[in-house]
Amino acid sequence: MIDPFTGACPLPKNIGIVAVSPEGSANCYRIIGRRCSDISDPAQRPSVLLHNRPLSTYVEALNRGDWPRVAELLRESANALLHAGADFCVLPDNVCHHALPMAESGSPIPWLNMIDLVADALKNSGCKSVGLIGTRFVTSGSTYQIALGLRGMHLHVPPDDETTAIDHIIFDEAVHNRVKPASRDRVLSSVKNLKKRGCEALILGATEAGMLVNTAESPLPVFDPVDLLADAAIYHALGGRQGAG
Repeated sequence: MIDPFTGACPLPKNIGIVAVSPEGSANCYRIIGRRCSDISDPAQRPSVLLHNRPLSTYVEALNRGDWPRVAELLRESANALLHAGADFCVLPDNVCHHALPMAESGSPIPWLNMIDLVADALKNSGCKSVGLIGTRFVTSGSTYQIALGLRGMHLHVPPDDETTAIDHIIFDEAVHNRVKPASRDRVLSSVKNLKKRGCEALILGATEAGMLVNTAESPLPVFDPVDLLADAAIYHALGGRQGAG
């Protein structure tokens, strides 16, 4: 909002990224950084901060089903980002959003909810039947199922054998930034099967899923949660003003 007395815009808020997967979070950082650079007024370009605990720390907690521990790790990052100067934080990780309600309790700074952003975008697009690919934690969990169901949409996931294959591709290849062409073909086949089942759109339910699905080749419109989160982060940092120009 422009100051009515000076005509000046307030300084932007600082964006904090709570990183889980290094590759996926680095992708979020790059997207936000590029879009901040597009803001015409240098004084309105938000600062971006990132804090990352080792991915293995999260994986160990997830394998135990220890969601309170995941929430604790997220809050630790939020605290570190607060001390570094962040005004709010974002979590570019699909799995750990399941623990976000717990992490928000006692968090020193507010969070943007990536899952709600995706669900709202799909609702606004008019979709009724949506496909989801990601790790087994995501496709077998309730994170997207609840958000989409509350908005009147139905969620489809690949069958168990395809889910297992995609899970291995993400953890064995994508998180290490090396994906084989055969793996991309395997994921594309799953996307085609989701379309045959009546899906009208596809959620990339892993932060690294952009390495697996070429948007131009996808038979379904792609909704990338990290991309939507990056846009929302900049919009929020500018106090609800469109910044690029």
